[in-house]
Amino acid sequence: MPTYILMTKLGPDAMRDPRGRKTVGKAWMDKVQGLCPDVEWIAHYAILGPYDFMDIYHAPDEETAHRVSLISRSEGAITAESWGALPYDRYVPLVEEVEKLEGR
Repeated sequence: MPTYILMTKLGPDAMRDPRGRKTVGKAWMDKVQGLCPDVEWIAHYAILGPYDFMDIYHAPDEETAHRVSLISRSEGAITAESWGALPYDRYVPLVEEVEKLEGR
């Protein structure tokens, strides 16, 4: 199943009460699991930098990944970016294949 990375940034109001984040986060996860039951969660991180959270998950298709992003936006994220990710051990053969096609 394809791997996706979801980067979310919450609005200032959502971050005023960090204790309330647990309740909001659970509600978000319940909604995602209800609407996207095929999603397999790999990791969830609170991060430093321009985003507040990073989630890594497997989804059966791009439509499901879009659904996860849309749910995040509807639940208070001001930014929700989903990125496709390819494991490095699958990436290297692609590089070798392109090099062969280019005659390197």
